[in-house]
Amino acid sequence: MENKTTLEYIVSLAKRRGFIYPGSEIYGGLSGFYDYGPLGVALKRNIIDAWLKFFVDGWDDMYQVDSAILMSRKVWEASGHASGFNDPLVECSNCHSRLRDEHIQGNKCPVCGQSGTLGEPKQFNMMLKTFLGPTSTGEETSNLITDVDKKLGPDSDGLVAKNRFEYQAEDLTYLRPETAQGMFVNYKNVLDCFYPDLPFGMAQIGKAFRNEISPRDFLFRLREMEQMEVEYFVAPEQWEEKFEHWRKDMLEYFKYIVLPGGMIHQLEMPENERAHYSAKTIDFEFDYPFGRKELAGLAYRTDYDLKKHQEASGKSMEYKPKGGGQGFIPHVIEPSIGIERTVLALLSAAYTEDEVNGEKRTYLKLLSNIAPVKVAVSPLLQNKAELVEKATEVYDMLKKEIKDVMWDDNGNIGKRYRRQDEIGTPYFVTIDFQTIDDNTITIRNRDTTEQERVKTPDLLIKLQDREYLTS
Repeated sequence: MENKTTLEYIVSLAKRRGFIYPGSEIYGGLSGFYDYGPLGVALKRNIIDAWLKFFVDGWDDMYQVDSAILMSRKVWEASGHASGFNDPLVECSNCHSRLRDEHIQGNKCPVCGQSGTLGEPKQFNMMLKTFLGPTSTGEETSNLITDVDKKLGPDSDGLVAKNRFEYQAEDLTYLRPETAQGMFVNYKNVLDCFYPDLPFGMAQIGKAFRNEISPRDFLFRLREMEQMEVEYFVAPEQWEEKFEHWRKDMLEYFKYIVLPGGMIHQLEMPENERAHYSAKTIDFEFDYPFGRKELAGLAYRTDYDLKKHQEASGKSMEYKPKGGGQGFIPHVIEPSIGIERTVLALLSAAYTEDEVNGEKRTYLKLLSNIAPVKVAVSPLLQNKAELVEKATEVYDMLKKEIKDVMWDDNGNIGKRYRRQDEIGTPYFVTIDFQTIDDNTITIRNRDTTEQERVKTPDLLIKLQDREYLTS
């Protein structure tokens, strides 16, 4: 299914209506970082709630954790990220732009346009460094970095070099590039505390950081992101069966949050494109406005991570079957979904344009359980006390039962309709003069713009009716 929405439209609506703001905007922005506005926070929360309901809350064998963003550097050495979490980088000798090798066509710099100025690809480690402790600030940290760069020569500033760690201070660590390792290092704690049967999963929602060479495409490629991940531990002989089970479940989740099936595609990654820990990976790609790109991934990590941590830490990662028998290190299946990429996919899929009474209209066709605002309540005129008083009663009644209710009395009623349509509000409740006479109010449907008049006492039942909400 071709996505005819442009990224410019999505970016404009997101900023104008309070979904997403550029990070550090008053200082000119910071590439690869974005801030969520009030509606963006609500949309993200609804996506997370849907994921928890679908993959965590209804499962008896799922254990949710929340691990620290900063961990011992030894974690990343053991996992292979310190030496293997790399992207090929090319530098232009004319403008000194640093670019991902995959974005280069021929030998012409896409930034300055010069030909023959691009160097050979070098491996760039994408983890963001930080220093811990009171002695690792200011001039001392600056001197340390300078010393490391001198010893490493031109391969510094994130480029992988031989024996890199012998030049680094003990207080150097990294912002985590994935949430998975926080679950692997806590695997033994969950075993000891809960002693679950196999298979079982550990789930986590949290921030991850990557020193992207060239952040781009709005929320798609960022330096700070949030992930929803599961590490599902299985007996080695079960991995194919469980992998297929998770593949189907992920497709069902996309359907649950109403990402059109025709815009979702599965791509099994060839060996040379898989992460260093993966023996099989399926990418779930989405038709974004800028092309078909990865939305989520499903990886079979074998026993790679647990075995590496067992070797490095000296702590046993074996699972002891309850019925007796030989202990073994479980294998792992990892479904991973990026929240920012899901937000972008939902905004792209929901962005709709049509005509109402000869005028162009833009609206977000979001399902009610995902929309940041479920119902808007408005007095027809904001300067009529009796309308405002009645509308306030209705608003208070709905707010007690439906969390995402918005009061809107700004501008004329037509402008309010357009504003609520643009943020994806499924239903707009208006209190007018007839309400004062017969205690009825109108409910306007976002998608059809049709209005229905109902008795005020019946409003909540009507809105909570499943068929009505998903019509």
